Amino acid sequence: MSGRLGVPGLLAILHRPAGAQDLSGAGWSELIAAARSSNLLGALAEGLRASGVVAPEAAARHLEGARQLGGRQRLSVRWEAHCLQEALGGLGVPIVLLKGAAYVLGYPALAEGRLFGDIDILVPRPALGDVESRLMLAGWSSSSVDAYDQRYYRQWMHELPPMVHVRRGTVLDVHHTILPLSARRSPDPQAIIERARPVPGLPGLRVPCPEDLLIHSITHLMHEGELHNGLRDLHDIDRMVARFATVPGFWPRLVQMAAGSDLAPPVAAGLSLARSILGSKVPLEVLGRLDPGFGWRHRAVLHAYRCAMRHPTPGRRPWQAGLAHGLVYLRGHWLRMRPWQLARHLATKAWKGVLPRPS
Repeated sequence: MSGRLGVPGLLAILHRPAGAQDLSGAGWSELIAAARSSNLLGALAEGLRASGVVAPEAAARHLEGARQLGGRQRLSVRWEAHCLQEALGGLGVPIVLLKGAAYVLGYPALAEGRLFGDIDILVPRPALGDVESRLMLAGWSSSSVDAYDQRYYRQWMHELPPMVHVRRGTVLDVHHTILPLSARRSPDPQAIIERARPVPGLPGLRVPCPEDLLIHSITHLMHEGELHNGLRDLHDIDRMVARFATVPGFWPRLVQMAAGSDLAPPVAAGLSLARSILGSKVPLEVLGRLDPGFGWRHRAVLHAYRCAMRHPTPGRRPWQAGLAHGLVYLRGHWLRMRPWQLARHLATKAWKGVLPRPS
């Protein structure tokens, strides 16, 4: 990728797909490369198709491949949801689908063009042992056999170690809250579960209400230390804002739920980021109500995020972007752990890195 188009050009064409008609052959190559590195190739393909833009043959192959991959992944997510219903439905506890799985099963318009990785679910913490046992009986197993990693997840984190199905190879993340137990903020997962909506035809499964869906997406982005999917997550946020903002009472409910979950400042930061990078239609008064003390430190954080998102992959990244990625990485770990926990964790990972791995 030459950098003449890059992420700014990709975002401009996602906002106005007709602009792609003016691209040269090299411009199309740069556009496809930027979309692939940002995990937005499926979104680009759907946007161009909806606008009637015809891509050159070489680019069209990549775009059609992304569309077909997205369609297969949505079918796979639906199949996995039915498997989860079969495995966990008899427990009588709510199983809340999160992120991409929630889009597919509860908000299909948000899933168009979205490429997926893991499947994420949220369950009540007291039911965690029963849920894990049922999943293991259904063919899921923990991907980590390292004793330290198991203890790290179970004592400090907001989820079990990732589980992989022995036959299908799909990855499942089982959450009991949306931020690590060691984090500085403590959202109430039970409130998310109680506000979740049932999935038609799958009585054991639910999806978050629109406000919680957006809050969780923003919280994940603003507490994440690695931004390889940052632009994709920000694109999700922008689409949710566009879809939900016109619903009567949406913004007051969002402010109330974010404040009640101890998440108002990060939600304000995430909405500000979407507003500045993607032009999301977020009212300024909403940002003021979420975080009245939005000051220079917050602006510095947003500047680092903006700089890092313009260069999502290492490659030929300028030193300013490398520094921004480093700051975002350190900030993510700082928010996830107390200082003594962070020091211990980094020291342990460094020590393990110099020891030979067992075969």
